[in-house]
Amino acid sequence: MSPMMRIVLPALAVASTAFGIISKTATSTIQNSGDATALASCKTFSGSIAISTGTSDPIALDGVEKIDGNLACTNNSAIQSISGGSLSEITGQFLLDTVQVLNTVNFPKLATVDSLKWNALPNLQTLQFNNQITKASKIDIQNTQLQSLQGINIKSVDTLYIANNRYISDISMQLGNVTSSLTLEANNPEVNVTFPNLIWAFNMTFRNCSSVEVPSLESLNGSMGFYGNVLTSFSAPNLTKIGGALAFVSNTEMTNISLPLLTEVSANLQIANNTKLGKIDGLPQLKTIGGALDFNGNMSDIQIPQLNDVKGAFNLQSTGDVQKECDDFFKPLKNKGKIQGKFVCVGSVAKPGGEGTTPTVTGASAKKTGAASTLNVQSNAAMGLMGLAAAFFL
Repeated sequence: MSPMMRIVLPALAVASTAFGIISKTATSTIQNSGDATALASCKTFSGSIAISTGTSDPIALDGVEKIDGNLACTNNSAIQSISGGSLSEITGQFLLDTVQVLNTVNFPKLATVDSLKWNALPNLQTLQFNNQITKASKIDIQNTQLQSLQGINIKSVDTLYIANNRYISDISMQLGNVTSSLTLEANNPEVNVTFPNLIWAFNMTFRNCSSVEVPSLESLNGSMGFYGNVLTSFSAPNLTKIGGALAFVSNTEMTNISLPLLTEVSANLQIANNTKLGKIDGLPQLKTIGGALDFNGNMSDIQIPQLNDVKGAFNLQSTGDVQKECDDFFKPLKNKGKIQGKFVCVGSVAKPGGEGTTPTVTGASAKKTGAASTLNVQSNAAMGLMGLAAAFFL
């Protein structure tokens, strides 16, 4: 046992044993398994616990039911196992960062953490959270070898960020609402994402996913973007309004987008460079776009029958023959002032591009309608981030 723990723990124990509480205002550092064992009689540890960078012993916090502070292990190249058979709550952060040989994280009763941040755990493949973590405000898991997130099943979250976990094949939670952001990127490209209970969210970004299912989603206060996925389709049958932007960019296998109840996108709507997407007919109720409409790709059939208001620019460029839609539907909207920004609508384009590019038509009967211009991009942070992400994939 470390000298500090030899002095502090017995003194605290005398004062607190009757209540099973050890109180410390500063962080206590565990040097070895003996230091951890010394906490066995402590049901509630008031303070933070840090596992030393030089610790190689398995650390078992058995007996501790609650840590009223943080639990952290960082920059450790020797420890293989961290556990706590009785621990059910961490009121602060559960931090594991750059713990190179850690292969066991066993907390069978852990249900509540304020935030969970794990990064650079190249040997961590499984979680042993039998009781499941159901409450957390922030979850950030990056650069692990986890096969799944089984054991993390939160009901609500402020921020959820899962990235660069190349072996995760399934992400499924009972998640009902996201108050700030949900980002899934650079995980296993075959990962299937399912949030069956998700009703409300702010910002959501999906990259490198094989499927995304959000059947209950009704309201999105911020933006939603799909970039570089291999999903074949996306459906949100109950979604009625998007408070920010909506983007589908460089999803190479996508053939269908279905948002049957969506009436408004408050910022930009972008559908670009989705190689196999030949038809856009899944927006039957869409009336208002608060920013710009920017479509480019291989579409030959575009139907947005209720569209009546585009407050920004309009750019539609396709390799397919969409000139009839341009002439019969979209150009009259522009002439009536329903499209307020600059207007480009043209089919049979050799290399369709985003707003600001000059289309080169290839068909003898194709013609260019309107002129290129700058999109009326809304000035909010989520929109800006989505615009940059879209540009990256174009």
